[in-house]
Amino acid sequence: MSGVLTMILAGGEGTRLAPLTGIRAKPAVPFGGNYRIIDFVLNNFVNSDLLQIFVITQFKSHSLMKHLSRAWRVSGLTNRFIDPIPAQMQTGKHWYLGTADAIYQNLHLIHGLDPEHVCVFGGDHIYKMDVRDMLNYHRQNNARLTVAAIPVPVEQAHEFGVIEVDAHGKMIGFEEKPKSNPKTIPGRPDYVLASMGNYIFEAKTLVDVLEEDAKQVDSKHDFGHNIIPALYPSGDVYVYDFSSNTIRGENERSAGYWRDVGTLDSYYQANMDLIAVEPPFDLYNRYWPLRGYTPPVPPAKFVHDETNRTGQAISSMVASGCIVSGAIVYQSILGFNVHVHSHSYIEKCVLMGNNDIGRGCRIRRAIIDKDVKIAPGTVIGEDPVLDKQRFHVSASGVVVIPKGAKIGFDE
Repeated sequence: MSGVLTMILAGGEGTRLAPLTGIRAKPAVPFGGNYRIIDFVLNNFVNSDLLQIFVITQFKSHSLMKHLSRAWRVSGLTNRFIDPIPAQMQTGKHWYLGTADAIYQNLHLIHGLDPEHVCVFGGDHIYKMDVRDMLNYHRQNNARLTVAAIPVPVEQAHEFGVIEVDAHGKMIGFEEKPKSNPKTIPGRPDYVLASMGNYIFEAKTLVDVLEEDAKQVDSKHDFGHNIIPALYPSGDVYVYDFSSNTIRGENERSAGYWRDVGTLDSYYQANMDLIAVEPPFDLYNRYWPLRGYTPPVPPAKFVHDETNRTGQAISSMVASGCIVSGAIVYQSILGFNVHVHSHSYIEKCVLMGNNDIGRGCRIRRAIIDKDVKIAPGTVIGEDPVLDKQRFHVSASGVVVIPKGAKIGFDE
């Protein structure tokens, strides 16, 4: 679709996802066996036929850049691209000072393409969205800015920008991450209307407001703290109801599904959503293909024999290259090239890939990063006290093993 430029903010440090973000940016964290978190927003734009995309990176970007080069190369099509843009200190000797500054430092990209509209989306959420529907809403209202929004429980309001909207869809109030007494949705006192961090700007409006913000020495140079509050009083800022977005082939259960996987527990639960009997987020809609990088590996294999060795995966997702050799995998997700040896039992776990689980292990409710090797007979997730002494454990008790760890070999 011509006249539309997309800039995806993918420089997040993701400190609340540590240790998964110890060596990579949050958007590069593996998810769902086959994907990285950033794949979902990229799929939204590619499936919406919006193929002028810059991915703005900053913190620990090597893993992300490597993934983009493998999975998201566009060549041979005029004015179609998915280009990573590393921080380059275009406006001075400092890194990005905030989300708005990340776009401001790259205004030359906007000037060079001269688009009519600019989509500024986050790169670290799990959802499906036909962006064309939001773009049509933006154009129909002659909006200077359109903000996508979704209801969230009031107890989570402190994590979001909270919006007030009138009967015509205009934004009439906004507060970034309120510490107390957030404005709730009329008639729904247990919910607030939260910004998803997805914006469509009239290009001239975006350039003007960023240039003005850059002059303010006391600004946080942030879309939520500064840019939206500067624009909505004009009356030309509209709010797009994400729950109204429709995608061919999606069932009713998935309508409005959006997850901010910013904590270990929210990340873990979003993975578990994928393997529910009736998943609220469906990976299998053939009308909305979800692309990622698939390495050149053989199909998954399950090994059985007559000596009480039964390799099976139940209510699970298993990626290519895996070998389940006389072991049981239950309600879990296995990324590429996971080998689970005989008589091991894996339950409600997320294994990111290139993992070797030794013979006779028992592992429950764990996130195991890439390249982890676990010694035979290791038990994880059964003794909370011992787990906390040995591993990083989330608030809800999920054990997290960082990339490259060797567990049980030197203990």
